[in-house]
Amino acid sequence: MGKVGRVLAVLLLALVLPGARVAEGTASAVGVVHNAPRWTGSWETAPSGTAAPLPGAAVRNVVHLSVGGTAVRVRLSNRFGGAPLLLGAVTVALRRAAGPDAVPGTLRTATFRGAATVTVPPGGETVSDPVRLTVRAAADLLVTVYTPEDDGRATYHATALQTGYVAAEGAGHAADTDGSAYRTTLTCWYYITGVDVLGGATGSVVAFGDSLTDGTGSTPDTNRRWPDRLAARLSGTGVLNAGIGGNRLLRDGAGPSALTRLDTDALSRTGARILVVFEGINDIKGLPPANDPAAYADAYRTIVGRAHAHGIRVVGVTLTPFNGFAAYTVAREEVRQRVNAFIRTGGAFDAVADADAAVRDPADPTRIRPAYDPGDHLHFTDAGMAAVAETVRRTLTAHAATGRG
Repeated sequence: MGKVGRVLAVLLLALVLPGARVAEGTASAVGVVHNAPRWTGSWETAPSGTAAPLPGAAVRNVVHLSVGGTAVRVRLSNRFGGAPLLLGAVTVALRRAAGPDAVPGTLRTATFRGAATVTVPPGGETVSDPVRLTVRAAADLLVTVYTPEDDGRATYHATALQTGYVAAEGAGHAADTDGSAYRTTLTCWYYITGVDVLGGATGSVVAFGDSLTDGTGSTPDTNRRWPDRLAARLSGTGVLNAGIGGNRLLRDGAGPSALTRLDTDALSRTGARILVVFEGINDIKGLPPANDPAAYADAYRTIVGRAHAHGIRVVGVTLTPFNGFAAYTVAREEVRQRVNAFIRTGGAFDAVADADAAVRDPADPTRIRPAYDPGDHLHFTDAGMAAVAETVRRTLTAHAATGRG
């Protein structure tokens, strides 16, 4: 960890563990004192629904790690499946470059309690045994999953913004270093929901939200979602993306509601120390609309209370403008303003990141700045994603420095 990372580590300790004492070089950016390597979440996606199964195929998922280590373990899900899921083979490897090729010598077979195959029950998930593989921060990891049978609908994350690859005749190809058998591409993640690493980082930040966190509007295959940009700014800290496009705070929509999925997608993640909540705009603009700010306040307080019970601090993010989007109305804008007033001044959160102030157009605060608007007046360009990431980073640093939270 460089000098900037060490300084940020000491500052953020106050947010996570108020009153703790830290010697330079002994804390990660989320402030957990450590003397030995331990497991930390390095990458995550939240299951958003189901897709058609790919019996007999091997899916090579590409995931972008936030922190490195000397071993990995992968989490695979059958959360929304209606039948037992047989995983015939799972491998991990470093990606050679753009495409499905693995770096020679890095491909490893993942095991599950010592076995190379595992059956995951409906609604369940499984975590692999530790796999010895040295990975660095910002590395691309290939996680290949071979499913020999038709086990029904496949649990997946719909909006990967990352190209994945399929070998239609997957038997034996999960262990291929050469990716030439992977002739079909995907834009979603199949089965994989998390990667932990064993290393020097001992804590992670979970970004919890909807499509704005999931990355819609950013350039595919470039890892420019705002949680990715935050990871690049937080040396030695894992950043996990638990965003789902279309997700809502108060009711089920695209994926279970934020309140329903809080434990499975955020609070149970390995090494989670800070939760960043950026959720609620889909409730305002969706049908039926939720127009009572008190309901949002209650939901936010519930999230904070549940997180605190796990020793996790919570940063609230203000809801950003959407004037110009088809669902915009003046009445809905009034709800957004009242919800934001609660986020800023209601005292529910340990800290507040004012994304609204960061991305709104000074000439019309009900709209996103033109440079941050990809054209739909709701999501963010790469530049807008960077602005949100910087706002969250500054909030973490400023509130830790003042000892607040």
